[in-house]
Amino acid sequence: MPTYEYRCKHCGHHFEEFQSVTDKPLAICPKCSGELQRLITGGSGLIFKGSGFYITDYKNEAKEKKNGVSKTTASESKSESSGSSEKGGAKE
Repeated sequence: MPTYEYRCKHCGHHFEEFQSVTDKPLAICPKCSGELQRLITGGSGLIFKGSGFYITDYKNEAKEKKNGVSKTTASESKSESSGSSEKGGAKE
């Protein structure tokens, strides 16, 4: 929910209010019952926490989907090919 800033036109009281985007703006000052003005502010920046928010996190998956190769299939085929050469070398 966004934070809106209000200032009373009568007493100058300044405060912030958490409101839904669909809520109507407040009209009455909680201190003096005067008329409120909703202020236009820059707001806060968008904050992403946790993993999965960087372009590089999804870059490889998009390429694999395009090529039709999944990570598990590619890693399994690599391990099988390296494992068979090791087994073959040990038998000789």
